[in-house]
Amino acid sequence: MKKTFQSFVFGCRVNEAERVKIDKELVEAGYTIDLTSPSFLIINTCAITGKAEREAKQLINQLRKRHPEAKIVVTGCSATLWIKYNTEDIKLVDIIVPNSAKSSLVNTLQTLQIDAGPLATCEVAKPAQDKFRRSNRLLVKIQDGCQQYCSYCIVPYLRGLPQSQKIKDIIAYINGFDPLPSEVILSAINTEAFGIGTKESFIDLIKNVLSKTSIPRIGFGSIHPWSLSEEFISFYQRNLAKNPRFVQFFHVPIQSGSQQILGYMRREYKIGEVIAKLNRISSIQPHAFIATDVIVGYLGETDELFEESYTALVNSPISRFHVFRFSNRPHTAAYYQRKTLVEPTAAEKKSRSERLIALSKIKYQRFIETLIGKRFSALTIAQQGTGLRILLSNQLEGILPHKNGLPGQLLHVTMIGAKDGVTICKES
Repeated sequence: MKKTFQSFVFGCRVNEAERVKIDKELVEAGYTIDLTSPSFLIINTCAITGKAEREAKQLINQLRKRHPEAKIVVTGCSATLWIKYNTEDIKLVDIIVPNSAKSSLVNTLQTLQIDAGPLATCEVAKPAQDKFRRSNRLLVKIQDGCQQYCSYCIVPYLRGLPQSQKIKDIIAYINGFDPLPSEVILSAINTEAFGIGTKESFIDLIKNVLSKTSIPRIGFGSIHPWSLSEEFISFYQRNLAKNPRFVQFFHVPIQSGSQQILGYMRREYKIGEVIAKLNRISSIQPHAFIATDVIVGYLGETDELFEESYTALVNSPISRFHVFRFSNRPHTAAYYQRKTLVEPTAAEKKSRSERLIALSKIKYQRFIETLIGKRFSALTIAQQGTGLRILLSNQLEGILPHKNGLPGQLLHVTMIGAKDGVTICKES
């Protein structure tokens, strides 16, 4: 059996980071990525919504038809859910690995292949290239699990209580890549829980990545509302706001702008306080790009409560929303809340989602327009026609017209305009 594989991923950036690590370990063990006839098809799944779980099943069925001889290996949150509740979905795959055993997935495959007989090795081992690695960006998982138990969220039941990577191990992992990445994205299930069990802090991690690596660009996948402490904002103002290595992008998932809905969701923060802190970040660094996740149609969300959420977002410094229609997952607190709270109709969810998406487009365009004429560092992503796609130092997407270049390069640009949500830049 050949030592070849192809990997797939659904869901959050932590899942992406896990996939990168699994791919790296497989390559180091002598496996090669093969898009034509892989021996193993590895899928890191998500279960945050019913849609995410359905998409994983659809991919499994497609891959089974496309590669009937390959072994399908499924891990991640859907896999853990299927094992936990012993569902029929387990029969869809050849090997299923829960989140708790994901770190030993490569050893599991090695053992299975040894038991099956001699291995057919490939001549050259090449690392897998996803959309991040192609542009020399690296997603790094720093923490797993969550202790918040938000009522709509199944993740704590599938990933368990918080566990953090030790800072020294994170540094060693980053420095172990050759060539070093141009950008590192620190990713966690809950940044506020970083350091539980290791007695280290999120701020200590940032300091160490800055001082003990030479990575040109360092940023976050998401930073959670609970992490926006006075200590963090002071640290940001003193050490990060003007630091050319820090990516000025904050994805802060607030989920709703209605305090009452946040109460139903069991998200224990005051929306006014979070928005005030985001305003402080924006005033400290006006170039900072702030985004969020919003759930519409949660249980108990009336027209009035949606309008409250909408107004809060209008008046916030948040410039882009990722909008999700509420999906009630079995085995969560929300599944039982439905007995006492009314769920909005599909039509109401659709209408509210469309309104927020439209608002997001308006706010995003307005934010971009405030930056025209400003100078940024940029990372090249890919060739696009006669131009070059780039990511600015605040993660805004851009294009350099009539420019050729390789991905993963750093340069300086000035924004000269914007079209359809994409910044137009010139090299400077």
